[in-house]
Amino acid sequence: MTTPRPHVVKDAKGKRPTFYDAPGLDQAMSMILVMANEISVLHDRLDSAERVAKAQGLDLAAGIEALVLDQPALEAREAWRQDFLDRLFYLQRKEAAEAAQADTTERFNRTIEEIATP
Repeated sequence: MTTPRPHVVKDAKGKRPTFYDAPGLDQAMSMILVMANEISVLHDRLDSAERVAKAQGLDLAAGIEALVLDQPALEAREAWRQDFLDRLFYLQRKEAAEAAQADTTERFNRTIEEIATP
């Protein structure tokens, strides 16, 4: 059984460094690196499971093909998937929130200036 990951908000303050001139390329690279990390971990765990099963004389591939998941297992997989997507789209959500906040502040200040002008 896996240990649940603690939910920690990891929003760094301030301007993020950029490495590419094309808009969105830094975010795409961040997503690619998150996925590469997950694939690497998944590969290692699957390799370990196959080696343990083989040492025990189990046909892991056939067992996986025949597996029917119950509702709690399906829900656990969906929870993991949502956590993964949250991490994958982290920068896009953060930038969208920052843009919304900047827009709100800008509109607020403009409205105040318009009201203050006779």
